[in-house]
Amino acid sequence: MGLFSKDVKTLDDLFVHTLQDIYYAENQITKALPKMIEKATDPLLKQGFEIHLRETENQIKRLEQVFEMHGQKVKAVTCPAIDGIIKETNELAGEIADKEVLDAALVASAQAVEHYEITRYGTLIAWAKQLGRADCASVLQQNLDEEKATDQKLTSMAESKVNRQAA
Repeated sequence: MGLFSKDVKTLDDLFVHTLQDIYYAENQITKALPKMIEKATDPLLKQGFEIHLRETENQIKRLEQVFEMHGQKVKAVTCPAIDGIIKETNELAGEIADKEVLDAALVASAQAVEHYEITRYGTLIAWAKQLGRADCASVLQQNLDEEKATDQKLTSMAESKVNRQAA
C-alpha cells in the first residue's frame, strides 16, 4: 500500500499504516544490528549496539501491544526508507578497510536509523493523542524515549572518541 493509496482515508487509517511501517522497520533493525555488532571494533560501540538490540526487541513487543490496544492485527508493511538506510549501511561498511573509520560510519548509520525512528514515533504519538488514544501514545512514548536516549549515547560516543580516532 502506497502512502497516498485509496486504502488510507482517515487519520486512523494513517495511524495504523504508520504503525505497520515502524513495526516492519524495527524488525529489520533486529536483523541488521547483529551485523553491525560483528563489524564494530570499538568495545563500547559493540556494547551499545548489543544493548540497543535488546531494547529494539522490547520495542517490537510494545508495538504489538499498541496493535492489540487499537484493535488491529499485528502486521508489517514494507518500509522503503529503512530498507534504504540499511542497504546504504551494508554497502558503506563493505567499502571501508580502516576499522576506526568503519566505527565512525557505523555510528553515523545507526544515527540515521534512530532519526527515522524518532520521526515515526513522534508522529504516531501526536496522532494517537488526536485520535483520543492516550493509552497508545503512552506506550509509544516509551519507545520514543529509548530512541532519543540511544541517539544521545551515539552522539556522545562519536564526539568523545570514535570520530577522533577515525581522524
